Amino acid sequence: PYGFSVIEKFLTGARSIDQHFHSAPFESNIPVLLGLLSVWNVSFLGYPARAILPYTQALEKLAPHIQQVSMESNGKGVSIDGVRLPFEAGEIDFGEPGTNGQHIFYQLIHQGRVIPCDFIGIVKSQQPVYLKDEVVNNHDELMSNFFAQPDALAYGKTPEQLQSENVAPHLTFTGNRPSLSLLLPSLDAYRIGQLLAIYEHRI
Repeated sequence: PYGFSVIEKFLTGARSIDQHFHSAPFESNIPVLLGLLSVWNVSFLGYPARAILPYTQALEKLAPHIQQVSMESNGKGVSIDGVRLPFEAGEIDFGEPGTNGQHIFYQLIHQGRVIPCDFIGIVKSQQPVYLKDEVVNNHDELMSNFFAQPDALAYGKTPEQLQSENVAPHLTFTGNRPSLSLLLPSLDAYRIGQLLAIYEHRI
C-alpha cells in the first residue's frame, strides 16, 4: 500500500540527502565524492562504463532508472557554449541485481574490461527465507556475495594462488579494479528516498 505516509517517508529521506549535499563539507559529502569518482574514472582513467549492482531484487529497476537519468543528463560531448570537450564525459550505465549479474557479466568485470562498480547492500532483509537444515538464511548468503565481490575486484588472484587451491589458471583475475559499496540499514521508503537523492545529486 502506497499512501501519503509512505510517500512522506520517501520525501523525508530524499530531503535528508538534499540537506547533506547542501551543507556537508566536500571531503565528507557523499554525492560530491561519488560524482568526483565518476569524473576520475571516466575522464582521467578512461573507463567508459559503470555497473550498478543492488544485492536485492526489490531494486531491480534501479539501474535502468539511473541509466536514463545519468546518460540523458551527462550524455553531452560539448560544453554549455557548444565547444567540443577535450575529454570523455558521461558514463555508460548498466546493471542487474547482484546474483543475476554474477551469471551475466561479472566474468567481464573480473577478467575483461575494467568497469567501476557500485555495490548496494541492505543490512536487514525485507523477507529473509530460512530453509530447513540450512545454517544461514538466503539474505546472509546474498550479503556474503555482496562483501566478497568488491574484495575480489580489489585483490584478485594470481595463478600461483589458484594453483594452491587446485583451480584452473585461466581463472586468474588481476584485482586493482575500482568499486564502491553503499550499505543501507534497511530498504524502506525513507532509505529509497535517500538512495535516489544520492544518485540525483551525484549526476
